[in-house]
Amino acid sequence: MKLLSGLFVVIFSLFFLKDNTDELSINHIQVIGSHNSYKRSIDPELFKVVHNADSAAANAIDYSHIGISEQLNLGLLNLEIDIYADSKGGKYAHPKGLDWAANQSLYDTSGVMKGPGFKVFHIQDIDFRSNCFTFKQCLVELREWSAAHKDHFPVFITINAKDEVIDRPGFTIPEKFTAEVFDELDKTIVENLGRENLIVPDEIRGKYKTLEQAVLAGHWPALKIAKGKFIFILDETGEKIADYIKGHSSLKNRILFANADPGTPEAAILIRNNPKKDSISVLVKKGYIVRTRADADTREARMNDQSTFEAACRSGAQIITTDYYQKSTHFLSDYFISFPDGKYFRVNPLFKK
Repeated sequence: MKLLSGLFVVIFSLFFLKDNTDELSINHIQVIGSHNSYKRSIDPELFKVVHNADSAAANAIDYSHIGISEQLNLGLLNLEIDIYADSKGGKYAHPKGLDWAANQSLYDTSGVMKGPGFKVFHIQDIDFRSNCFTFKQCLVELREWSAAHKDHFPVFITINAKDEVIDRPGFTIPEKFTAEVFDELDKTIVENLGRENLIVPDEIRGKYKTLEQAVLAGHWPALKIAKGKFIFILDETGEKIADYIKGHSSLKNRILFANADPGTPEAAILIRNNPKKDSISVLVKKGYIVRTRADADTREARMNDQSTFEAACRSGAQIITTDYYQKSTHFLSDYFISFPDGKYFRVNPLFKK
């Protein structure tokens, strides 16, 4: 009888915890995800050239990732995708780096980089190999993965709109992001992932006057409502954020949340990448969702230093990104990131009762 009673308690606890988790608001969780999630290794022959030119810069980009579906299968709940505008097509079809070193592996044998649309890679002409060449390919893969895992927790996806010019001769000059290009970005997400699979600013704002008012009132959905969905965040500042917001106060009719400043109508999901210095816990307690980083430029991994990750966990930032949810395959190190149970999702420590 005592054994049966104990078994009942265990079963009851499991069901209670599951139900309790589903009732959590999405700003009361903490997840781990990947940084530059699409990134493949630079070809070894080209890497030698880059390393000889600037060893420190080369070491900072000496990492890579498994495919995005594989990452999601591990339990990661944040991805980061860098996109480059390519309205006419072909701008990045033959990266200059292919000509800077001999005996490199083949690139884009299917020719998808020749077509118009957003392209996905890290740095033009140097770090251009990707697990999905085009943004459309990434989105279709996400849609197919989601359809096969209908009850998945919401996946946060940060987007970097890349148009920085490398001030050296011979490098491709990117197309600039404008309000019109951002319109095309919204359209591309909806067409290839499906509006029904998204949580967008309009839903969070609801009947509140501004998006920020809704956020500060805690108007985030519960996990049980957010399951099967994706949440996109524009990880930019300054002019790019202004262009995305232009004509869309409180991000009305926009698809992405934006890294807007607290105190503005659009503030909801914030990027604060230094958990040791940024006052993240204050922002999280107010109701914002915050993305931060556990490591950067391979530094922490090379030193096997978990202190930044530990600060990120304590901060209550809901989204923590890393290049090392698995140990490095590029250099010897024991460094990798997960929560104490080996998983990438937990109740946010700032809101535990």
